[in-house]
Amino acid sequence: MASILKSLRLAADPNRLRVLLLLEREELSVAELQEILGKGQSRISTHLAQLKQAGLVDHRRMGKNAFYRIKAPAELMQLLRQAAREIPEAEQDIEALRLALRKRRDKMRRYFDELAGRFGKQYVPGRSWKGIAEALLKLMPPMVIADLGAGEGTISQLMAQRARKVIAIDNSEKMVEFGAELARRHGIGNLEYRLGDLEDVPIRAGTVDLAFLSQALHHAVHPEKAIAEAWRILKKGGRIAILDLSRHHFEEARELYADLWLGFTELEVAKYLKGAGFQNVETALVHKEEEAPYFETVLATGVK
Repeated sequence: MASILKSLRLAADPNRLRVLLLLEREELSVAELQEILGKGQSRISTHLAQLKQAGLVDHRRMGKNAFYRIKAPAELMQLLRQAAREIPEAEQDIEALRLALRKRRDKMRRYFDELAGRFGKQYVPGRSWKGIAEALLKLMPPMVIADLGAGEGTISQLMAQRARKVIAIDNSEKMVEFGAELARRHGIGNLEYRLGDLEDVPIRAGTVDLAFLSQALHHAVHPEKAIAEAWRILKKGGRIAILDLSRHHFEEARELYADLWLGFTELEVAKYLKGAGFQNVETALVHKEEEAPYFETVLATGVK
């Protein structure tokens, strides 16, 4: 009973209540909470420390950043949502949250827009022909392939040589325009580019034989949603193949390459795949770079 009373006393503060309601919707950093709530860093940190001590929020660290998430019981949050009707700012917070999340995506999109046309000539962490070959050897023959997070489509064009059809999805208009023009110029008729997001793929459910993500998952805001989308578009018996960075501590990747996640462990990727419903999940480290920061590449496959 004491913990319930303590939780209610903490949540009675309008600012702490707003924090809880925001974290119920999305995992956020201190900086993002500052921007949404218009409060100073020290004040936000104090609120979060109190809520964490009470067991109402938790956090995970990604390098120098800490991302906070809700841990409060559903019954308490249901009560707090009702109380939020008395706080005018709570409704405005929802729109401010949408804006903050849009800024996350826009930052990544700007990075890729700037790379359009130069992508194959510039270094990309974890992109190795050895890793790609390892994945392709597990796949084929002719099939319908969705290349999710395709960029300008270097790999899409490679797979189109054998595939019945390749649908290349990217959220950068410039990447899609450049890739489509390149495919047209090279006469690749079975390669189609579509503008779309990893978490909302513009492909009908159950129409694809293979969903392929190469160095794309660490750019997804919610990796588990991206993998769930891959599951949705696959036919029964279809396969997913993921090439991505193994978990690392090269914090500069956030600024240099617009990475949202500093890679994933094999266990994390396997958990995402199994959580989405994939069977026969297999993972392996298929490549390690020879120069610092020594990025490693994880290959993961599964069957719907």
